[in-house]
Amino acid sequence: MNESPHITEAESEVMHLLWQKEPLSANEIIAKLSQQMQWSDQTIKTFLNRLHKKKAIRFEKSGRNYLYYPLVSHDDYLKAENQSFLNRIYNGAAGLLCAKFIQEQPLSEKDIEELQLILENKKKS
Repeated sequence: MNESPHITEAESEVMHLLWQKEPLSANEIIAKLSQQMQWSDQTIKTFLNRLHKKKAIRFEKSGRNYLYYPLVSHDDYLKAENQSFLNRIYNGAAGLLCAKFIQEQPLSEKDIEELQLILENKKKS
């Protein structure tokens, strides 16, 4: 999928369930999220409807149940979220983001070697 729809933090709870196992029925989603998040059935149904309108999920009717499937991959979601964070917080400056993390996080010798390799490969391409 080229352009991922904006998925809110709350809606991502539904998506995480579907990325773990698909398809899930509406009842399975409601049972898990009402327990985990203490959300009402109607709140969860609202999130399902929103995600469907955004084309982030699809459903099939199976007997009396609706089975839901993700249309957005977890990888596409992460890419969109990372880009959004980078733009919002660092004004799109990936180098600044990386520098801040490297300066502030403890890194093992192996981490440093992997980062050097990534940067060398990036420089070549």
